[in-house]
Amino acid sequence: MTQKAAPNTRIIRLFSYGTLQLEAVQLDTFGRRLEGTADALVGFKQTFLEITDPDVLKISGERFHPIVTPSTDPADSVSGTVFWITAEELAAADRYEVSDYQRVEANLASGGTAWVYVKVA
Repeated sequence: MTQKAAPNTRIIRLFSYGTLQLEAVQLDTFGRRLEGTADALVGFKQTFLEITDPDVLKISGERFHPIVTPSTDPADSVSGTVFWITAEELAAADRYEVSDYQRVEANLASGGTAWVYVKVA
């Protein structure tokens, strides 16, 4: 059963193309399974990053995590999921992501925007 965000809280859009889509990561990071919709991040390309943080490795179970960088080709996009989360959950996501990632607001194929973690410039 999926839990919903607490009522009467401001809902924030977070786009994930990587491990934040994994149920185990969501349960550990947010205490619930997130609801979301498929979308794509436009103007970015995806590579992989080796993770060495033992806490993140334990939660995700994956040594290499995807990471995105802006692309010079506007046709580039990265598929993923838009999740609706609270401010407290966004802070939890910030704690989960290692220092190689920074959170920025970006455009989505659906026409909206969302927070997304990208490679630190």
